[in-house]
Amino acid sequence: MLVSTGDRVRTNTADCVNEQIRGRTAATVAKVVAAGPDAITQRLNALEQEWDIERYIETVAPSISLAGVMLGLTSSRKWFALPILVQSFLLQHAIQGWCPPIPVLRRLGIRTSSEIDQERNALKAARGDYRRVVGQNGQLISQALMAAQH
Repeated sequence: MLVSTGDRVRTNTADCVNEQIRGRTAATVAKVVAAGPDAITQRLNALEQEWDIERYIETVAPSISLAGVMLGLTSSRKWFALPILVQSFLLQHAIQGWCPPIPVLRRLGIRTSSEIDQERNALKAARGDYRRVVGQNGQLISQALMAAQH
């Protein structure tokens, strides 16, 4: 069964790990909000630099594949099995949201983009960014889109 893109990694992660990630996020938000608006801005800037789990997978998989190809060309043809294996895991991840590095990365606290966005939105709401989203009909939509971009 195919799971929606936004939920596929969390669905394939142990509940206790998901809860640890949620707990750390909630604790971070509480700490940053208590520290004030400047701390919120700093944390939002840090979130812009945070890699999500997809980026880790997209970096690790081709790196290992390229190493396997290079070793296959220079050392032994048996190394060509490595990129085949890695790419099959990458395909499995694209379809199901799971591949062997996922449990390790999740236990290390690597979050999905939607988990990072949840923290970002909580901080923006605490800072008051969404209060300016008021208006009539079409204005409401454009103001909501503008608020979400900042």
